[in-house]
Amino acid sequence: MRELVRQNFRFFLFATLAALALRLFFVFRFPAVVSDSLVYGDIAKNWLQHSIYGITGLGDITPTYIRLPGYPAFLAAIFAIFGMEHYRAALFVQIFVDTGTCFVIADIARRLMNGRAAKAAFLAAALCPFMAAFAAAALTETWEIFFTVLALDLALTGLEDFGPFAAWLGCGLATGAAILLRPDGGLLLAALALFFLLLLMARKRPDEKAVAIVKAGAIVACAALAPLIPWTLRNLHTFNEFQPLAPRYANDSDDSVPYGFNRWVKTWMADYASVEEIYWPVPGGSIDADNLPSRAFDSDNQRNQTEELFNDYNKSLRITPDLDARFEALAAARIHHAPLRYYVWLPLLRIADMWLRPRTGTLPCNTRWWEFDEDPPWLALGITLGLLNLACVGAGVFGLWRIRFTPALGLLITFVLLRSAFLGTMENPEPRYTMECYPIVIVLLAANFRRKSPADQLADA
Repeated sequence: MRELVRQNFRFFLFATLAALALRLFFVFRFPAVVSDSLVYGDIAKNWLQHSIYGITGLGDITPTYIRLPGYPAFLAAIFAIFGMEHYRAALFVQIFVDTGTCFVIADIARRLMNGRAAKAAFLAAALCPFMAAFAAAALTETWEIFFTVLALDLALTGLEDFGPFAAWLGCGLATGAAILLRPDGGLLLAALALFFLLLLMARKRPDEKAVAIVKAGAIVACAALAPLIPWTLRNLHTFNEFQPLAPRYANDSDDSVPYGFNRWVKTWMADYASVEEIYWPVPGGSIDADNLPSRAFDSDNQRNQTEELFNDYNKSLRITPDLDARFEALAAARIHHAPLRYYVWLPLLRIADMWLRPRTGTLPCNTRWWEFDEDPPWLALGITLGLLNLACVGAGVFGLWRIRFTPALGLLITFVLLRSAFLGTMENPEPRYTMECYPIVIVLLAANFRRKSPADQLADA
């Protein structure tokens, strides 16, 4: 990659300046310090000032494990250098991290194809507004994307010759860093494990290559899981619980989780708008049955039941055990009535929504984009970003057929498919969850701009 940059210095210089300018624009125009950012920041402050990894309560600090320590550690370092709650400094650092991600994406394209594709991938990543928007958000996405892409690039380095210990060690450490940022970072390790298994199954008999595959898998697994040991031991000591990651619903050990309500949500949830209007407000905020789509009811009687449940919830703004049991009973009835809808169609719809809806989560655009009911500038921005996302995903799918299949490409596809399938099982379809896959979309998109090598032309013939 260094040689490619040296040979095309002016191109990479101007493209890098464009990447920095776009990200600076988002930082100054659309900085996003949201409620999750404040949770991370509160943990970071308490960790710095009181040596307690915890949340500030009413007059005290309560130890917690609702967030993994990766991003709080980053914010703690920023606060220690630039001052408490200096979130903008964190965003400036993320600008450079995200720009570095563009170089790693280009290196993946170079390894899969050639230098021309690498340049196209770099330019596409540099000008990608979706990545730039998250660089301006005090959230885990920028770092998560960076470590995911770095791990995949190092894995591709290792695949060139299964001998390099350093490549597989680096891949494992980058994977471990991704896991320390968010629990779903474990999907990267799962994808690598599945990929190694498929490589072994493709071997007709044990040989030196099979041994090298096993060694590489062992190195990656050990390096990825080792950073979780201190966190797991801390949780075991503090809470007497084996918790190597963070709870699925980001709850502390003494918090109640409305499993019945969550299961009922999964019987109809397919759109991010419902996440904001129904899922996130519970508990603590009122919810309106009029915001429910028609697929949330199978009959007039069920509609009446649901409205009664909403009315009872809105009286106290909390899910009591009795109310949760009633949501559970309603969910069970709906699943029994239409099991394919619950287990197949709705997961597919959630996956499609996460991939295809306008990526305006950090922008002040209307979540109900299909109603076209907002100020013209924001409406135009939402439509533009929606069409751009569709164009990128479509170009990525088209580019996939232009790349000769190799084990390296197989690893990237394995990760995208595994992550997408997992996300379909979640009740809250948030488009940001597919951002870890977006660099792969950009790599595949770049395949449309490469020139085929003589080897590729021969293979096609």
